[in-house]
Amino acid sequence: MRRICLTFLPLLMLAAAIVVGAQAGSAKTTLSLVAYSTPKDAYAKIIPAFQATSAGKDVSFNQSYGASGDQARAVAAGLSADLVALSLEPDVSTLVKKGIVPSNWNRNPYHGMVTDSVVVFVVRDGNPKKIHTWADLTRSGVQVVTPNPFTSGGARWNVMAAYGAERAQGKTDKQAVAYLKKLFDNVPVLPKSAREATQVFASGKGDVLLTYENEAIYANKKGVHTEYVLPRQTILIENPVALTKSGLKHVEAKVFLKFLWSSKAQKLFGDTGYRPVVKSVAGSARYHFKQPKTLFTIASKALGLRGWKSVQYRFFNHDSGIMVKVVGH
Repeated sequence: MRRICLTFLPLLMLAAAIVVGAQAGSAKTTLSLVAYSTPKDAYAKIIPAFQATSAGKDVSFNQSYGASGDQARAVAAGLSADLVALSLEPDVSTLVKKGIVPSNWNRNPYHGMVTDSVVVFVVRDGNPKKIHTWADLTRSGVQVVTPNPFTSGGARWNVMAAYGAERAQGKTDKQAVAYLKKLFDNVPVLPKSAREATQVFASGKGDVLLTYENEAIYANKKGVHTEYVLPRQTILIENPVALTKSGLKHVEAKVFLKFLWSSKAQKLFGDTGYRPVVKSVAGSARYHFKQPKTLFTIASKALGLRGWKSVQYRFFNHDSGIMVKVVGH
């Protein structure tokens, strides 16, 4: 009996080794992506494209989408994230301050920005209220839908587009701030995110939706019969993506981050309404994005904009910011 057991022992050990080896070979990596609300459809195409590559074939994703500011606060409070794709740079800066994202997150040729867009006006089919300019948004009887600037990154882009557009038309700082008050007097509801704002507008509320260009394109693709107006003056939206320190521990996360700037991924972003940041893709004949007369950035000093650090404190500080006085908080 002892001889029989000794005979079978090596075979059992070999079988166990084969099982362990098989399990190791089929091991999958799961990455957590935490993003703002609107790129969900883009990632629904980009992630399978990455998984179709040799580097991504054994990678799965947990995904979370919501208002950018809320998402940043959730990650800061402990929500698991290997990658964060947020609406604006200050939401990433929040995570840098918490030690969750490394301080060098934006040191690449694109400064950490993965997509561009612009602020536009989405109007009802046929534009019955004849909305074309920023001044039209403050007319009596015009209802504007825009998200809450204290939860939504898209809302902050909208606010700075409105302020900068007034300055670009020669208005003083005081006049531009007064314009914001008039604008928000026409805002009946403040949804939490840009996607929720789109859903509110699609339900029939409001005459004009202030939003990302890509969201306007999304609405039409989803069967919401609208048009979008590119105002003569608008802001360039730049959306960041970053690895967290947790993500840096996974080679697959690093490869996926790099993939987001590949021609394949940038084309998929473009196909879902975003303006690609890779010039060779952005200049492709497949895209026909409208160009405004005046396109400014968050750092256009001539318009009183000195970058997000200054803008964040002056306009969106929870205690003393301009928008607290405009919309309350």
